[in-house]
Amino acid sequence: MRLGTHVLRNGLFVAPMAGVTDAPFRKLCKRFGAGLAVSEMVTSKPELRASRKTRRRLAHAGETRPIAVQIAGADPAQLAAAARAQADEGADIIDLNLGCPAKKVCNRMCGSALLADEALVARIFDAVVRAVTVPVTAKIRTGPDPSRRNATRIARIAEQGGIAAIAVHGRTRADRFAGCAEYGTIRAVREAVRIPVIANGDITTPGQAADVLTSTGADAVMIGRAALGAPWIFAAVNQYIDGGHFSGDHLRDTPGQIILGHLESLYAFHGEYHGVRLARKHLARYCELQEQARALRGELLAAEDSASQFELARRAFADGMVVECAAIQQQRTVQRSGNCRCDTTPSAS
Repeated sequence: MRLGTHVLRNGLFVAPMAGVTDAPFRKLCKRFGAGLAVSEMVTSKPELRASRKTRRRLAHAGETRPIAVQIAGADPAQLAAAARAQADEGADIIDLNLGCPAKKVCNRMCGSALLADEALVARIFDAVVRAVTVPVTAKIRTGPDPSRRNATRIARIAEQGGIAAIAVHGRTRADRFAGCAEYGTIRAVREAVRIPVIANGDITTPGQAADVLTSTGADAVMIGRAALGAPWIFAAVNQYIDGGHFSGDHLRDTPGQIILGHLESLYAFHGEYHGVRLARKHLARYCELQEQARALRGELLAAEDSASQFELARRAFADGMVVECAAIQQQRTVQRSGNCRCDTTPSAS
């Protein structure tokens, strides 16, 4: 897959997730075969660019290129300036956030709230594309709410504005993460434009990734929540798509070794205090997916220092763990969703 001058090794993307897709996690996902990992969202407001949180989110030392930085905002001039600043700092790709449904983002008319103002979206696309020489991509949802699905119109605006690719999370802003992803709407977007389209939403297993690529005609898939606690899913998806099966022999290290290595990278990158606290989100999910670790979950999440947290993790995630990335996880997903079948009918927009 090509984005501007960048040829990606595959069409398998890591979705940007605040508090999750920091540099250690992006490196881990790329190690397991993700073709692109987009940074956590950073604000376009100039007064916040020097904050500790923003600086951490923009740290990419040692990360495999291309480097993709996601920016959020509502002012075309501010977004253009932020994009220019990130390109000057070495970003290879600028991604625009028109998909976040969080209230604290949407209340500022950012993220998926922008979808309700197509004229403003057009001005943003034009301003940012003109500001930089690197490719500009965008992530959107299917519309503000089920009665106003406008993803195909937004995609056409993106194409006309010079956007290099568009990722579509198959839910509206109002849906947040409820219900099932609208793969039919993503297929309608794919049919409406010639730029690459990346399908996102409810992709939790290798088989689902392959099915979504087939049913939507998308050029790539983007995996988010399913990678939290199972970053090796990217290796599994690549293996499945390449060979039509999943054997489970895609890991050179045991899952326990991978998890402990992840913890060490979090401590080194964020420092003792923040590293321990940020690790808790990952450890909670690792425990959820690894049954034998659940007995120590409470102690793991209560640990206040890296030494005790790491030792508890070493005991919890002993070698011999299995990676549940195929039939078992898929069965659990269906059970949790009440046998929900995702839409495959194109939605009007």
